[in-house]
Amino acid sequence: MRNDEHISADRKASPALPGLMLAALGVVFGDLATSPLYSLQEAFGSHGVRPTPANVIGVVSLAFWALVGVVSLKYVLLIMRADNKGEGGIMALLALARSSLMERPRRRHWVVLAGLTGAAMFFGDSVITPAVSVLSAVEGLEIAAPALAPWVLPLSIAIVVGLFALQRFGSARVGGWFGPVMLSWLLAAGVLGFFAMMRQPQILSAMNPLHAWSFFARNGFAGLTTLGATVLVLTGAEALYADLGHFGARPIRLAWTTTALPCLLLSCFGQGAVLLLDPTAATRPFYRTVPHWALFPMIGLATAATVIASQAVIAGAYSMVRACIQLGYLPRMRVLHTSSRVRGQIYLPLVSGLLLLLVLAAMLGFRSSGALAAAFGIAVSGTMLTTTILIVVVMRRVWGWGWPVVVPLGLAMLAIDLAFFGANLMKLRSGGWFPLLLGALALVVMTTWRRGRELLTQRNRRDSLPLRPCLVSLRDHPPTRVAGTALFLTNDPEYAPQALLHNLKHNRVLHERNALLTVEILDEPYARERVRIDAHDADFHRICARFGFAETPDVPAALEACGEQGLDFDLMETTFFTSREDVIAGDRTGMALWRDQLFALLTRNALPATSFFQIPDNRLIEIGRRVAI
Repeated sequence: MRNDEHISADRKASPALPGLMLAALGVVFGDLATSPLYSLQEAFGSHGVRPTPANVIGVVSLAFWALVGVVSLKYVLLIMRADNKGEGGIMALLALARSSLMERPRRRHWVVLAGLTGAAMFFGDSVITPAVSVLSAVEGLEIAAPALAPWVLPLSIAIVVGLFALQRFGSARVGGWFGPVMLSWLLAAGVLGFFAMMRQPQILSAMNPLHAWSFFARNGFAGLTTLGATVLVLTGAEALYADLGHFGARPIRLAWTTTALPCLLLSCFGQGAVLLLDPTAATRPFYRTVPHWALFPMIGLATAATVIASQAVIAGAYSMVRACIQLGYLPRMRVLHTSSRVRGQIYLPLVSGLLLLLVLAAMLGFRSSGALAAAFGIAVSGTMLTTTILIVVVMRRVWGWGWPVVVPLGLAMLAIDLAFFGANLMKLRSGGWFPLLLGALALVVMTTWRRGRELLTQRNRRDSLPLRPCLVSLRDHPPTRVAGTALFLTNDPEYAPQALLHNLKHNRVLHERNALLTVEILDEPYARERVRIDAHDADFHRICARFGFAETPDVPAALEACGEQGLDFDLMETTFFTSREDVIAGDRTGMALWRDQLFALLTRNALPATSFFQIPDNRLIEIGRRVAI
């Protein structure tokens, strides 16, 4: 999910369309714009085919129709229609599909699993993108100055370390440069491709799809492995949908059709023309389109463009992880806001540190962009496949399209995505295992956390009392009352909170005013109604504070909103009560023992709910209890 928030989409500001298009070029198209650095190179690399004239035209034809068919038709025309209250991205799409299947829990389970798999694959993409893109840019030194070849890896590592070191400061200050730099990169790549293409105009015959079909007929199994490399021209297609909420559909579509797509096609045709003239250029076809005098400036511009692309995917990982936390699929962790003006500018220290370690491991382990490209293809095609599954559900359940439209359209998209994914599975031993391993680990963590929370809720229900009989008992046998307001946090409003029961058991008192507070995270990005209040009697209220999955839960702000409904809270006279469970692996009735132990570890290291909900520490009483699951 590339929900990278460098530029605010605050509709109140209503930026001019050209400005939004320029900003979208810098944020949305980073991956797509830098794919010419490595996509065709991999098609003719160790996992590809020989660069004969027929093969060159066939591969360029595959790339042409992939950009036109998958990006333009699938993403720009279809998937960008699936906005979740203005937001996009795989977690927004999952929330949309999940909410449409509330009455069908079994189907809902499988749809959620597909969405989480896509999110897990995107995490692998977030690791591989900075590694492969920065390496592919710096590798131009091998052509410009072969003596500098041993410095390619150290320089690439230094750039990546510097990029992650800047994450804590946010990208709002430099975000204004992203659009102009990426526009310069695209125009330069397009112009270079145009002049190279003019030297061998026959490459334009690649627009005929028959060349793509004949390529497979001629190469057989080798053609399928090359298809796995062709998917690299689509890296970053998910960003068009993920950044929908920041720019809107129209600026993204116009930036794609008027600038990004023409420049990418020109670069693709230009590289193909160079290969027709000189098959030995297959090792670095992009840099072979650059005149020797312009190599160093182009390497600098390529490096800047790949840093922007890496920044976009890193910030996208932050947004995806926050959405997973909000929707209950990951433990709570620190979320820092790096801008007071730009909505959604966030930094997650734990995620940033983990990504840096994994990116460095990928660079040191694979050591070149060519070696990483096999791993990249699986991450890209896997995410695209899960997006297709979710959009089919949305077409049928949310948009209400009939089966005569959904079935052929869904089968066509699935056939293309499965072909790409299957072709990349052939590269498991040469690097494809890496994103699958990362994705599998992320999926295990998400499903274990979700299932563990469900088991914990069931255990708490067994140990608790239904709320209404409990309140009747308090009214019939009132305890000693003390001045002030008590607010009990609970995630199950139908049952009496453990903190309330323990307070009554050990302190034998009840405050003059009491409220039960439940924080609800919606399947929508932003809540339209902040609080709901249910009064059980004159001094006992039940409050539901509602937040969207793209919002930061703020309990004090929600309590201020209660005043609009006649229920005022003075934080200086309000005491927050909550219980914190010390989870241990117990009777093994819900999950395997190792998953129980993993859930206990995640629970111990999760950010306390009180900190996550921004509850003042000096007004908090936390009651601990040990729970075995």
